[in-house]
Order: sequence, then C-alpha cells, then structure tokens
Amino acid sequence: MTTSTRGTTRVPAVLVLEDGRIFRGRAYGAVGETFGEAVFSTGMTGYQETLTDPSYHRQVVVMTAPHVGNTGVNDEDMESRRIWVSGYVVRDPARVPSSWRSTRTLDEELAAQGVVGVSGVDTRALTRHLRERGAMRVGIFSGDAVRDDAALLARVREAPEMKGADLSAEVATTEPYVVPAIGEKKFTVAAVDLGIKGMTPQRMAERGIEVHVLPATATVDDVYAVNPDGVFFSNGPGDPATADHPVALMRAVLERGTPLFGICFGNQILGRALGFGTYKLKYGHRGINQPVQDRTTGKVEVTAHNHGFAVDAPLDKVSDTPFGRAEVSHVCLNDNVVEGLQLLDKPAFSVQYHPEAAAGPHDAAYLFDRFTSLMSTVPMEGQRA
Repeated sequence: MTTSTRGTTRVPAVLVLEDGRIFRGRAYGAVGETFGEAVFSTGMTGYQETLTDPSYHRQVVVMTAPHVGNTGVNDEDMESRRIWVSGYVVRDPARVPSSWRSTRTLDEELAAQGVVGVSGVDTRALTRHLRERGAMRVGIFSGDAVRDDAALLARVREAPEMKGADLSAEVATTEPYVVPAIGEKKFTVAAVDLGIKGMTPQRMAERGIEVHVLPATATVDDVYAVNPDGVFFSNGPGDPATADHPVALMRAVLERGTPLFGICFGNQILGRALGFGTYKLKYGHRGINQPVQDRTTGKVEVTAHNHGFAVDAPLDKVSDTPFGRAEVSHVCLNDNVVEGLQLLDKPAFSVQYHPEAAAGPHDAAYLFDRFTSLMSTVPMEGQRA
C-alpha cells in the first residue's frame, strides 16, 4: 500500500475488481493505492467498530448504507488499536459530523492512518455485483496511482487471495495482558487472541471474569499458567484451514475438559478440532442484521457477523467426534450456514457471529452468561492438570 494524505475532495479514484469491473469515484481518506478482498457490510451503524475490527484485515469493505461518516470518529468506540481494513468504499460521505462525541471526521481518520478509500461509488451496484459473482480481489487507486485500466487490472490480479491466508498472528497481541474483572472476581479466563475485539473481554469483565489475553502463538503451558476456569478463542481474519497451531491448542484444551467458548474464527477452530472441514463462502456474512436461530431454544436472534468462511458440519444429526458427540447449535436463517457448535459430552461451545456486538444488536449477549454458567457447573478438579 502506498499513500499520501493531501486533500482528497476533488482527487479522482478508481476501484478495479479482479473480474475487470471498474467503478470510478473520488478519493476518500488517504490518496494512493491499496489491495484486498472486496466484501460488503450491511450495517447501518457502527462504522468505527467495523473499521477497527481485526477480522477485516486485508479486506476492502464496501458499505451498503449510502450515507457514512455522520457521527465522525472518537477515541471510545475503537475495537482495537488501529483501523484494520485495507480499503474503504462509500457512496455519500458526510461533509460535517453531527455527533457531540465526535473529535474528528472519518475522512481525517482514514487519511491519518493511511487507509485508501473511494467515495461517490454506486455501492448498490457494486454490492449486487459481489453477491452475484462472489467476493474477489480488488484495488483502489487514486492520485498518481491511477494509470490505464489494463495496467491497474494486472496489479489487482497479482495481489494475494484470501483463501489460504494465515493472518491471525499479524493482528494478535504480541505480549499477554490482563483485563480485570469489574466488581467481585468470580472466574479467570485465558483468551487466545486471534484478532480479538476490545468489547469481548469487556463483556466478560462485566460478569466478574478476569481475562488473560494471550498471543495467537500461546502454548498449552501458557494457557494453563494462568490457572484458567475457562478458555476462550477469539474472532480473527484469514482462512481457518491454515490455523493448525490454534487447532492443536484447542484439542489440548478439549482433552483436559476445561470449559471452552469460541467466537467467529474460534467457531471455525472448534469445527476443525472436532474433525469437520471448513469452506469459503461465496460472499460471506458481514453486518449487524443477520437472523440466526438458536436451535437449543428455538429463539431467533438478530446478530452481528463478519466472516467469509464457515464450518462444514451436518445440520440434521448429532456427530461423533474424538471428543464425544457434537451438534450444530445455531444456524443462519438466510442460507442455513452453520452458526454455532456445541459438544454434548464436554463443556465446549462456539458461535460464528459476534455476541459482543458493540454497535449492533445485543440479542446474543446471553452467550457470555452461558459461558459463566458452564464454568460454574464444571468441577474444578482436572481442569488445570
């Protein structure tokens, strides 16, 4: 990625998809060039949380909401230390933010962090194209980076694909840190950071959990050195088929019978640990309005998603795994994609979506309560052996 941050209001920009489709607009954020996988997000709010979600690493996010940036940017709504998207595509950027919490404009923040974007694009047409053709590589070019269309298309087709990408270690913390429990401490959880969002340990801390966040490279000895009552595997970017180390670590946790909870990438890791395959979705689920049914209760929840891969597990039966019986606990009502797994003979479960949902619905917040209940009911002896 190459960027500059001069004024972008009148700077032309070009978005080039790997199948040759081209959209023209104006530079938004930094000026230069960037590459990634083109995906669309259907969220009407929460763009700051989207931008700072590490799961969006190496992705160019297309916002389906036409008007973006009206609440500006602040320092409280960040989900991580920086913006992770590779590029940003909007139709009508706000000229002036109108929130009392805003400290700067979205355009200024994108430019300050070197994120190349484009505005004035027909995002409805672009989203329909991605729905029909699937997520694909894309490049955004503005200012001096704009050349003839054929040369730009060649650059896009040279960029790496998301399938086969091993990215979690690129976004995870390099040093352990602790998020203390709020109020009385009830439990200790070892959280393996594969791209964790800041609101996740916050939701656990609100329930009296002291969270020890560990790097993606953590070993089983690192996990059990904190004497955990439970182990958590976070969300994160990349292809789960490459995540051999987290899969091996999760299997070690399952063998010890420690209560286990996984979110998003963590759900895919659990799927692999149980012997299921994973696959790439055509265009993925991204946004804060995805309907999911909890099959254990029959309840339908509106949920926040950000995933381009899914677990290949049977919906119609209980499966035998090396760790006992397992079943699909949650399913997406739009396309029957697996949205959750649970073991019936060991204390472990996971969901594909984001129950912490800082800017989205809170229908699924009960899953953190389910995790605390699991830690309350599982005998401590043997968990930390």
